[in-house]
Amino acid sequence: MGETGKVVASGSEEHEAFVSPRPGWAEQDPRDWWRACGSAVHKALHSSDLSADDIACVGFSGQMHGAVLLDSGDEVVRSAIIWCDQRSEAQSHELEKLFGRDALIRLTCNPPLTNFTLTKLLWVRETEPKNWARVAHVMLPKDYVRFRLTGERAIDMADASGTLLLDVTNRRWSTEVLSKADIDSRFLPALYESSQVCGKVSAAGAEATGLRIGTPVVAGAGDQAAGAVGMGIARAGAVSATIGTSGVVFAATDRPALDPQGRLHTFCHAIPGRWHVMGVTQAAGLSLRWFRDRFGVAAGVQVNEGRDPYDILAQEASSAPAGSDGAFWVPYLMGERTPHLDPNARAALVGLTASHTRGHIIRAVMEGVAYSLKDTFTIFDEMQIPVTSIRLGGGGARSPLWRQIQADVYAHEVEIVVAEEGAAYGAAILAGVGAGGWASVDEACDRVVRVASRIAPNQGASKTMQQAYRTYRKIYPALHQVFA
Repeated sequence: MGETGKVVASGSEEHEAFVSPRPGWAEQDPRDWWRACGSAVHKALHSSDLSADDIACVGFSGQMHGAVLLDSGDEVVRSAIIWCDQRSEAQSHELEKLFGRDALIRLTCNPPLTNFTLTKLLWVRETEPKNWARVAHVMLPKDYVRFRLTGERAIDMADASGTLLLDVTNRRWSTEVLSKADIDSRFLPALYESSQVCGKVSAAGAEATGLRIGTPVVAGAGDQAAGAVGMGIARAGAVSATIGTSGVVFAATDRPALDPQGRLHTFCHAIPGRWHVMGVTQAAGLSLRWFRDRFGVAAGVQVNEGRDPYDILAQEASSAPAGSDGAFWVPYLMGERTPHLDPNARAALVGLTASHTRGHIIRAVMEGVAYSLKDTFTIFDEMQIPVTSIRLGGGGARSPLWRQIQADVYAHEVEIVVAEEGAAYGAAILAGVGAGGWASVDEACDRVVRVASRIAPNQGASKTMQQAYRTYRKIYPALHQVFA
C-alpha cells in the first residue's frame, strides 16, 4: 500500500485447508502458512516491480484463537488447533467450574468457549502429555509467521483478547487466570499495541520473502480487528458485517462493553484505548462453500470458463424470491457461538416442500447466514450499542445478491468500501502508522478508507425478511433437544 492508501501490489498463495481428524476437529500445519507467506510476498514484490528497499514497514493479520505450540528449539510440537475446533468442550466446563462463569467474564470479558486458545492448551495438556511436556512457547497463527520473519515473539492486544488469558479491560496478561489455570507465563509472547514496531526482518526472513533485512515489522492484529481497521470501523457507532469462512458483526466501542450472558466477545481493538464487541457465526461463507463442494456449482446455468463459481450460485439463487418461499438454512455446521454458545449445535435445512428448487435452497443458505448475523444486531439493541453505519466485508460483500439480502435482513442501509482487501488492508494501515506515515490509526482511516457504494433495503423484501427472521429464531430452540 502506498502513502495515499492505494494498493500498489498484491500476491497470494494457497496453503492447505484444515484437516478434521474427527468430527468437530480442525487442524493446520503452521509451517505451511510460512511457506505460503514467503511465496505470496515474493509475488507481491514482483507484481509491481517493487524493490525491497521501497518497503518502509510490514503489517500482519491472521486467523484468531489458534494454538501454535513450539518446543525449546522452536520446532512445531504438533499441528495447530485452529479457531473453529470444538474438541475442548470438557475443558471449557472445567474452566467454568474452576473460576465460575461470571468471575471469568469479569477477569477476561469473555466466557470459556471451545474456540479460545486456553481451552485448546488445556486439551493438549490433559490428552497429549508427551506433547505438552515439550511445549516451551505458545503463539497464535499470525504471530508464528511473524516469528519466522523476525525471530521475535510478540502478540497484539486484539489477538491476545481471544486467548482467554488477557485482562482485556487493562490490556495485560491476567496473572490470576495464568496462576489458577497453571499456565506458565514464560510460554507467552510479549504484548504490543497493533501499530507498534515489535521486530525487524531477519536474514532468514529476508531470504524466505525477498524483503530487506532490518525492515520494521509491527504487531498487527487478528483478522477481525485488522479487517475493521481496513473498513474504517474505528469509532463508536461504526459497525462492520463480514462474511468470510466465518461471519462477524463488529462494533467499535470506547469502553469494554460487556454482555453478561457472554453471547458477544469483548476484545481490545487494534487502536490504543479502544475496544470492540463482536458476534460470530462459525460457518458463514463456509455454508455456501459446503453447498458448492457437496452439491456442485451449476444446474441449468451456463458455466463459462474462468467464471467465479460463487457468482454462478448467486445467479441460481436470484431465481428465488425473498424469504425463499419458506425454506430456511440454520448455518451451524461447526457448532455456534453467537448467540447460542453451543458446540453441539447442528446445521439444518427446514421447511422444504416439493416445489422448492436448488435456487431456493442456495438463497436460503445466503439468507440463513444473514439471519444468524442479525442475531448480533439484536443483542446490540439489548445492550444499547449504537449502530449508525454498517459496512460489509469479506466474500459476502462481493456478491450483489448477498449485499442486498444483508441490507434487507438488517433493515438498514449498508456500505461497501473501495478497498476489498479487508484484514490485509487493515494490516497495511497499521504498518503505515508504525512507519510514521500517519500519526494515528484514526487519522489513517479518515484519510484512506473511502465508501464506494451504498445499498438501501428493499422495503417489500425487508418486510418479508423481518417476518422470516422471527420464524428463524424459533428453529434452534425447537431442534436443540434433538442434537443435545
